[in-house]
Amino acid sequence: MERGEVAIGIGVKLARTIEIAKGMKAADYDWLFIDLEHGSMSLDTAAQIATAALDVGITPLCRVPNGEYGMATRLLDNGAMGIVMPHVDTADEAREVVARLKFPPIGHRSVSSGLPHLDYKPLGMRVVAETLNAAMLNVVMLETPQAIENAEEIASVPGIDVLLVGSNDLCAEMGIPGDFANPRLGEAVSRVVAACRKHGKWPGLAGVYDEALLPRYVELGPLFVLCGTDSSMLIQAASRRAGFMRKLTSAETQRVAG
Repeated sequence: MERGEVAIGIGVKLARTIEIAKGMKAADYDWLFIDLEHGSMSLDTAAQIATAALDVGITPLCRVPNGEYGMATRLLDNGAMGIVMPHVDTADEAREVVARLKFPPIGHRSVSSGLPHLDYKPLGMRVVAETLNAAMLNVVMLETPQAIENAEEIASVPGIDVLLVGSNDLCAEMGIPGDFANPRLGEAVSRVVAACRKHGKWPGLAGVYDEALLPRYVELGPLFVLCGTDSSMLIQAASRRAGFMRKLTSAETQRVAG
């Protein structure tokens, strides 16, 4: 993203073992979206996947339920390279994200040592704080009309890195659930992209996975794009193969019967 390139991610909701990190790296994704907001994954499992991701070179990010800062900081201490905080509607809420998740002097997160990000080396607290403050991502999700209205104020908050449009909840809140082709969603994304460009932040998009629609949204300029989830992609791929086999075996049955 620092080079102006689009970073693509994959949601991890179904997988429960560390192999998902190596597999998604092989599939050419840039980051994992480990979902503890809607998924039933434990914190321990998420931390193991995150630590494995560090070593294979795919960035592990974790989404936590809104306001679950205790969970967020434990994930950051155990492998996550950033937190996705959903349902951030105002600049004050964004400032709280920074205060809770950045080390001093930027925020007030408790400092620990021997972290997996730094290979458990016993580095000084200053080195740990400076290194991880610079490296970790604070991602806030804008999922309501109020959040879109406040996009520029949110983007102006120091320590926020990515403004991620959550299209599913945003469309529902706008009274157009599931209507990802609606121009109002495009207008919202454009507004967030403009706010990010003005304040030096990275605009993101989640929830639009239709390949016919995605080009329209990518042209608007998001640099942080969630491409889908492991569960939905598994079902889609399995369904395509099952459909192929049903047709194949049906044709073969008819040939033999004939």
